[in-house]
Amino acid sequence: MRMKKGLAVMLVLFLMALSLTACGGQSQTASTQETNNGTSGEQAGGGDKAKEETGESEPAKSGGEKVVNIGWTGPLSGGAVLYGKRTLNGINMAIEEINEKGGIEVNGEKYKLNLVSLDDRYLPNEAATNAKRLVQENKTPVVFTPHSGGVLAIQQFNQEMGFVLAAYTSEPKILLQGNKMQLMMPPNYDLYLKPFSQVEMERFGKRLGLVPGTHAYAKDWTEVFTKAWKDEGGEVLSDNAVDYNKDTDFYTPVTKALAEKPDVLFVGGASEPTALVIKQAKELGFKGGFVVMDQAKLDEMAPIVGGMDKLEGAVGVTPLVNYPWKGTQPFVERYKKIYNEDPGSEAGLNYMGLYVVAKAMELAGSVTDAQAISAKFDEAAKALPPDQMPYPLTGVDDKGHFVSDVVASIVTDGKLEPVPIPRAQ
Repeated sequence: MRMKKGLAVMLVLFLMALSLTACGGQSQTASTQETNNGTSGEQAGGGDKAKEETGESEPAKSGGEKVVNIGWTGPLSGGAVLYGKRTLNGINMAIEEINEKGGIEVNGEKYKLNLVSLDDRYLPNEAATNAKRLVQENKTPVVFTPHSGGVLAIQQFNQEMGFVLAAYTSEPKILLQGNKMQLMMPPNYDLYLKPFSQVEMERFGKRLGLVPGTHAYAKDWTEVFTKAWKDEGGEVLSDNAVDYNKDTDFYTPVTKALAEKPDVLFVGGASEPTALVIKQAKELGFKGGFVVMDQAKLDEMAPIVGGMDKLEGAVGVTPLVNYPWKGTQPFVERYKKIYNEDPGSEAGLNYMGLYVVAKAMELAGSVTDAQAISAKFDEAAKALPPDQMPYPLTGVDDKGHFVSDVVASIVTDGKLEPVPIPRAQ
């Protein structure tokens, strides 16, 4: 009898241990999936997340086909969320087009592309952390990011870790680091400084009020633009910077700026908050001009302020939909069918950037060798057909920078009037 009771107790203990072991296994699996997906905003293409933790540098296989993960870190929360998502839209659109055609072919093998995105809340330190995570956990040979703070942070280690940094920023400092594994897509913003200053001074006057953002890109823009304004003989008033990524009411800084009676206001961040700053200034009776940092887009701001005529006197980059290039309108039409909105440069340049990276992989004969891939960027850019180029791209220079023409505009009588900009070098 005692023996039977002893056996029963042992059986119960064995079953409990077995149950706990099973629970532990399930918990670990859930934790791994959360690590991969935790802050991921969107994912597309065709990867199998459960098979990414291979611990190998070679691409993972999903359903019998090879997959290359493409990394992205940027804002998917906060005031710049739409800005972030629009860069993702361009990358995702290119990936889907490539995958629909069977993927890329490297050394006779086909690879599908898979987008893995992480939210960094527009913070440089989080962008750096995300980039390391994307490379270490998801084996991404390239990481895209759409803000200068994140780019400058990632530049510190991307060559050492062996991955390409695809930068959607026009910050000139990016090209001074000597990074051999980068692809910078927009033109340098220093090309706009003198033309923007001259056209606004001629039309409105020389007193410049400041209501810029507080993020790293806005600070850099403010520093160089105010110097350019002074070089042209202008006067710079007090700085009323505000956090475009968090604030939604700009009454106080705009009021302070207008109290100094400026002829022109310098503004800029993502399109949505920038539009609110301009709208606030107009409602407070401001009749002067606006210098708009290239991060904000005139066509994206127009619906928020009540139409393009409400942006009278604003100078900024020419909207993609108004670009005089044969590849632009076909891209615009395809994009609108998918996302039900006009594309801006965020979508257009990142779309083109993904195609350059994909073609460079084919030409390099590798989906993992970042140095070899980077060396093929110029050849890849020159090989793209017009239907893969929303902008007139003529190559990639030895610093990893797109070579293309630059067009800017000023709003005059509710319409866009071209502002001549020297060719990007």
